[in-house]
Amino acid sequence: MKSSYRQGSIGNRKLSPETLMTSYGYDPFLSEGSVKPPVFLTSTFAFKSAEDGKDFFDYVSGRRVPPNAQDAGLVYSRFNHPNLQIVEERLAVLEGGEGALMFASGMAAITAAILAFARPGDTIIHSQPLYGGTETLLVGTLAPFGLKAQGFMDGLHEAAVMDAVKRSEGTKVPIIYVESPANPTCGIVDFELMTRAADVIEKRQGSRPLIVVDNTMLGPIFQQPLQFGADIIVYSLTKYVGGHSDLVAGAVIGSTANLGPIRKIRSAFGMQLDPHSSWMLGRSLETLHLRMERASNSAAEIARYLSTHPKVVAVYHPDFIKDAAYQRAYKKSAQAGGSTFSFTLKSGEAGAFRFLNDLHLFTLAVSLGGTESLISHPASTTHSGVAKEIRDKVGVTDALVRVSVGLENPQDLIADLEGALEKV
Repeated sequence: MKSSYRQGSIGNRKLSPETLMTSYGYDPFLSEGSVKPPVFLTSTFAFKSAEDGKDFFDYVSGRRVPPNAQDAGLVYSRFNHPNLQIVEERLAVLEGGEGALMFASGMAAITAAILAFARPGDTIIHSQPLYGGTETLLVGTLAPFGLKAQGFMDGLHEAAVMDAVKRSEGTKVPIIYVESPANPTCGIVDFELMTRAADVIEKRQGSRPLIVVDNTMLGPIFQQPLQFGADIIVYSLTKYVGGHSDLVAGAVIGSTANLGPIRKIRSAFGMQLDPHSSWMLGRSLETLHLRMERASNSAAEIARYLSTHPKVVAVYHPDFIKDAAYQRAYKKSAQAGGSTFSFTLKSGEAGAFRFLNDLHLFTLAVSLGGTESLISHPASTTHSGVAKEIRDKVGVTDALVRVSVGLENPQDLIADLEGALEKV
């Protein structure tokens, strides 16, 4: 049988990403004919010759470019390993990027992407709100190293974004960093507006900032920002891509040129993802389309129920945010609203806690994108490290509850929510 593990089409038909997730990037005949990839539990790899060893080290260090970028050779599991490469190739297919790099966590991926291009004295322009860990990284962890952060809360209107651009004058801006939809409010940015902001900055400083997008909440199934001007995509693969709440991982996706400096940071800092977690991600990619589509449909049904409940003030789900600019940007770049959203109760923290404590089917836990439905109180957990004045300003209030809808029957989940709301 002819090996076709990197075949992207049959005749004139281009194969769909969901088809490629079952086989792309893996040659069974390199692994004793095993239909599924084995877990390559090894720290180092043998060379067929001393010449191969020399070549492979030149390739992984970036000193030379291999004849075929997908076959740079295996050296040491801190640099690369088969389970890693298989999933990286599939992630690049899903996002439409030239390549991908996997990391030990989403925060490792974000940190590497920033450190590869930012230098002391530079300013990172970013959307708000951000995931709490990212916000803390930008305004806290990296600040002592001389990196500045300039946020904007409205990514849909020119005046708000350009005001942040203006406030960054006098410093170099290497990156415009956005999270869209944002965690936990589902705020989004207009990607075309981000490219215009990059144009202004490029004209001012003579170099173009990279547009980095955290695509965890909708990607890679419902949104592909590389198609709308983004340069680099970052992920917490822990969430939907992993999808079973049993691993921690991250990824960066983009062009070969942009991935080069990030790869060097990953190798030097030892941010590599282990073979077993990589293997689990490969397993999960095979069902990613099915899981995300089912969960997204259920979430829309639940959000519709909450939007009419008298004890709910507002529902922050992309389909239910009634703002014309929001809906224009959302419908232009996304195919669905995903399954993670937030809502606010009429009571404050005490009422929110009472509601959370009376649920039965929802698991009270942080994270999102798993097969089980999760629910949390962002202000006291994932965003507790963000100053309260910033939390309140960006809408992460004490009355806000975030829900990640899983694969349970949506009517069962609605019954659970209804019972808990009655006691608030």
